[in-house]
Amino acid sequence: MKTEGTTQTHISPPFKGMGGIIHIAAWGILFGLPFFFTGRESQVLTVTSYLRSVIVPLSFMMVFYVNYFLLVNRYLFSRHGWKFFLSNVALIAAAIILVHLLMQLLPPPEIPHPHRSERELKDIIGFFTVNAMLYALVAGLSVAIKMTSGWYQIESMRRELEKSRAEAELQNLKSQLNPHFLFNTLNNIYSLIAFSPERAQEAVHDLSRLLRYVLYDSSQPQVLLEKELDFIRNYVELMRIRLPEHVELKTEIAATKPDALIAPLLFISLIENAFKHGVSNSKPSFIDLDIHQKGDRIVCHLKNSYFPKDAEQDKSGSGIGIKNLRKRLELIYPNRHIFSYGVEGDNYYSMLELQISGEEPKSEK
Repeated sequence: MKTEGTTQTHISPPFKGMGGIIHIAAWGILFGLPFFFTGRESQVLTVTSYLRSVIVPLSFMMVFYVNYFLLVNRYLFSRHGWKFFLSNVALIAAAIILVHLLMQLLPPPEIPHPHRSERELKDIIGFFTVNAMLYALVAGLSVAIKMTSGWYQIESMRRELEKSRAEAELQNLKSQLNPHFLFNTLNNIYSLIAFSPERAQEAVHDLSRLLRYVLYDSSQPQVLLEKELDFIRNYVELMRIRLPEHVELKTEIAATKPDALIAPLLFISLIENAFKHGVSNSKPSFIDLDIHQKGDRIVCHLKNSYFPKDAEQDKSGSGIGIKNLRKRLELIYPNRHIFSYGVEGDNYYSMLELQISGEEPKSEK
């Protein structure tokens, strides 16, 4: 027996505009800090004092976005690391000099600074050395955010490519399924012609209704559950026509929420195999089919006697159905299905359980 599939946990993707909100919030906090440190007599906020306090954040912003929009793309991503390093050295030096000159142009702060003339050179040197490290951190932060953003873009493109590949593969699988279904059904009708032409004519009429569903309704990525179950009921009745009297066929097909949506034609391969390998022309045989709904899950249980066909003599495409089904389940219901099948003594058993609510199945268009 083989088993595959588990319950899926859904994780919602991050909000697409989150990056822009973070930028605005971060700079808003930085430029708004002076307003949080006012109120005392010695710390009255004036236009001049506010300008002095935002000159450095403005220079940080300049270094950040020159890296973010220009240097990272031009040099770092194109593997010119030394050009990126030298450009940042020049950029940071220019920013520090610009800040220092702007500070000199503004009136000095009202709070007296003792021995200013004696410490001016030392302050300038300290300003250059200490703040150069801060600017380097700002440049590094810009690189980190840009690379993270680039990774998300690449990951998004990769997922889109995977989605396109999956949809193309699903379309290919669907194109295999339709002729496979038709081939098997025509084989069954052909066997009726020899001993009951009237029943064969009736079967052809029933087949036309089934084909209408297969070719048109099932072309959608999702169909109503009740439509899918009606298709299965009609198929079973079509197959019942040719069953010998010694074959016992039991079916229980019902849904508590018939307006639920499901990917089409997922159960038919299992049912085809039950009729193909579960019926003997001379020995007692049986097929038990039970399809029911459990909350947001639809469950198909199949058990039948087992008379495997000779692979060399069977020309009905045996083996395509299960392989096709397993692949479609992986693509349409990844981690949202349980599929098991195998031989139990003289019988064959298969079970398919689908979670039909939650994330929509992938498109098969």
